Amino acid sequence: MSDDDYFAWRNHFLALLDRLPTPIAVCRADGEITVANPAMAAEWGVVPGQVRGRKLLDLFRPRVSAFAQLDRLTEALRLGRRSRYTIEVRWRVEASGAEREGELLVEPVGDPFLPYPVLLTVLRVRAEPRVHRPVAEVSEMEGRILALAASGATTAAVGKAVGLTVDGVNYHLTRLTRRWRVPNRTALVAKAYVLGVLVPGQWPPVPAAQRARGG
Repeated sequence: MSDDDYFAWRNHFLALLDRLPTPIAVCRADGEITVANPAMAAEWGVVPGQVRGRKLLDLFRPRVSAFAQLDRLTEALRLGRRSRYTIEVRWRVEASGAEREGELLVEPVGDPFLPYPVLLTVLRVRAEPRVHRPVAEVSEMEGRILALAASGATTAAVGKAVGLTVDGVNYHLTRLTRRWRVPNRTALVAKAYVLGVLVPGQWPPVPAAQRARGG
């Protein structure tokens, strides 16, 4: 294969990887991540470039029962075996601090004669619990304002709905923007979903506290 063909296939592979909804990363034998698709990076609330170069086990924490599986994988790599291994892991979303769990499927790939194979890792995320618990605290008024802002309501419309003046609504939005360190209202709404303040997959938007009360 010529260099041009190699780079063409590599670019095609990376483009395909970016479009896959399944979290996938490619690592060196020592666990250093060389490629991570957006779905994998999103599990930590970052972009792919912020994951590259980091060690897989610095990001994922194996459960206590998984260390035996990890030892088997290490021994298999040393002996040149090419089996798939499943490791139960936990990790923390860096943007929100939320804890998540799942299974990491690790499979050595590439030329079997190479002493150090590439590791293809696929993450199976364990389903979230049905009870939605926000990871950030906001007041009832702030939750209502965020939900209305997420629905596209103007500041005046938000104020009319919650019984505040335009200045009053802007006061709450400005406080939240500073507290969460975001630049604008669009980013504020996005952060509200990341932090669990607004219920995902719900339209019109609903504050998580209201859903928890059954409202």
